[in-house]
Amino acid sequence: MKSSTAHIPAAAVLAALTVASWVPARAAAAPARFGGPQPPAVVSPEVSADRHVTFRILAPKTEAVQLAAGDIPGNGQGAEMTRGTNGVWEITLDPIDPGAYRYNFNVDGVAVIDPRSPAASESNPNVWSLVYVPGAEFMDTRDVPHGTVAAVTYYSKTLKRFRRMHGYTPPGYEAGDSKYPVFYLLHGAFDCDDSWTSVGRAGFILDNLIVAGKARPMVVVMPAGHTGPFAFGGPRAPADEFERDFLNDLLPCVEARYRVLTDRQHRAIAGLSMGGAQTLNIAIPHLDQFAYIGVYSSGIWGIAGGGRGGFGAGSGPSWEEQHQAALDNAEWMQGLKLLWFATGKEDFLIETSRATVAMLKKHGFEPVFQESPGAHTWINWRNYLNEFAPQLFQ
Repeated sequence: MKSSTAHIPAAAVLAALTVASWVPARAAAAPARFGGPQPPAVVSPEVSADRHVTFRILAPKTEAVQLAAGDIPGNGQGAEMTRGTNGVWEITLDPIDPGAYRYNFNVDGVAVIDPRSPAASESNPNVWSLVYVPGAEFMDTRDVPHGTVAAVTYYSKTLKRFRRMHGYTPPGYEAGDSKYPVFYLLHGAFDCDDSWTSVGRAGFILDNLIVAGKARPMVVVMPAGHTGPFAFGGPRAPADEFERDFLNDLLPCVEARYRVLTDRQHRAIAGLSMGGAQTLNIAIPHLDQFAYIGVYSSGIWGIAGGGRGGFGAGSGPSWEEQHQAALDNAEWMQGLKLLWFATGKEDFLIETSRATVAMLKKHGFEPVFQESPGAHTWINWRNYLNEFAPQLFQ
């Protein structure tokens, strides 16, 4: 008698035998895996109605755990967590002002993101867990029409590699065919192109402004400001690489991908810290292309205290000397609608901002300069975006 498998392909027989041998082993293992002691349930982070925030991590064999959350006031150096008898480390912070905050755990000297939370924010060159404390209407997630945030890959001929940017399109963009003004929004030295939409809450801030009629619907482009490794005092990419990539590759990509208006009166640029310096490096020599300029917690690096300013300060012409023609171009200056600075009074770059504003005034510019409370943190930068965006394209 022939075997009943005579007409069954050999591969199918092998697969059946493989499954047959695998299933009992898995089934036998199931009781041991699922029937044994279960680890304690861990909820982290937990935000209470009164804005206390509790962080937890299960680490029963660990000797010490700290919460690292530098943007949360009073936690710059880390806070010691307490281990419970169930092996769960925990800490509850006093009520925190509404906002988004990055954090991680230092577990016996190793930085660990929160394994119980999917909310994350990228920086340069790290990833952080993210907690949001509601209560600020301008950046809360509300029941209003929302725009779309997308991560976009483009090829930079300048840098000869692929690059990433983030783009925000306002509510209703996909359903229409009209063109929008465009706002280029740059991040700081320890951030990346993800940062403005994660910890910066840019999408929600724009949604809330637009639905309230306080800001004009616009496309917001958030590029990657780093073109190579970055460390203060260490080796870094050539200073103009980002500017060349921005003008030669990013800007044409945006104008081909999005329905944006391309004239000067419908183009804005702003940035925080490193991004503020990059904003000036791009906008001043090309002032005929940008009618709105914003500088948050920044200015011309090195200019304070009589320095020459700019990358490579101390050798060659100063930043002011390099841009003399643009700074004194009366025709370009007439078309500038807004030059806006804001820096916290406790910010380590406050003197840089003051010196930059004074230099621009010397050349006939009329910058608006707001000295706010606070320091060099996202607490201020979200507020600055909320104040700056309504002034655009009006």
